[in-house]
Amino acid sequence: MKEKAVFLTAQWEYLVMLNYPVPPEILIPYLPKGTELDLFQGKALVSVVGFLFNNTKVFGIRWPFHTNFEEVNLRFYVKRFNGKEWKRGVAFISEIVPKHMIAWMANTLYNEHYSRMPMKHQAHLENDFVQLNYEWQNKLQWNSLKVKALNRPSPIEAYSAEEFIFEHYWGYNQLNKNTLIEYGVEHPSWEVYPVTYYELNADIARLYGTEFVPYLLKEPHSIMLAKGSSVTIRKPSFVTV
Repeated sequence: MKEKAVFLTAQWEYLVMLNYPVPPEILIPYLPKGTELDLFQGKALVSVVGFLFNNTKVFGIRWPFHTNFEEVNLRFYVKRFNGKEWKRGVAFISEIVPKHMIAWMANTLYNEHYSRMPMKHQAHLENDFVQLNYEWQNKLQWNSLKVKALNRPSPIEAYSAEEFIFEHYWGYNQLNKNTLIEYGVEHPSWEVYPVTYYELNADIARLYGTEFVPYLLKEPHSIMLAKGSSVTIRKPSFVTV
């Protein structure tokens, strides 16, 4: 099969992941038709994610004022069997960016769940520590996601929670009741930092829905910070399901 053309390239940097177990039934309304939940050690996980888009190009073009920006999203993990192999991917409940054009383009081409909010971040790198703070303004309230980690990046270990979370290389969305959107996300395996501290201050109910409140207010199953790399996102395919 011919490889899909490139839609977007970028540098994804400092990916923060707070991973929470949730009952599978609350994810079913968001599950794209033709996929099923991908479980880690029997658990359905959602991830609150913050990261940086840098040096972004759409169809090979740098769009002025749209090359470097933050994103915060809530995602979960799915898989699809195409008749030959399982494709492991992610689906999204919410995605936040600071640029109207980015949100419009992703929602139009990929039927994503983007919204635009004012955002900012701080990144502090020292000899011993790495500290990230992502903030977004929901209505009049500033929300934040923070981590601190030892500045000792190391490769992801096989069969680890980090491998499960970071190595899903497909994205899925529902276009309509009979059509699934599938797109490839390509990047090398990332290095991860040992996280020593985290903080999530967010209006969970307003952002994601009241059903997520009891679970995202608990301690996470795992907390991760990845160094990131260059990424390639392919144009979407449309699968009849």
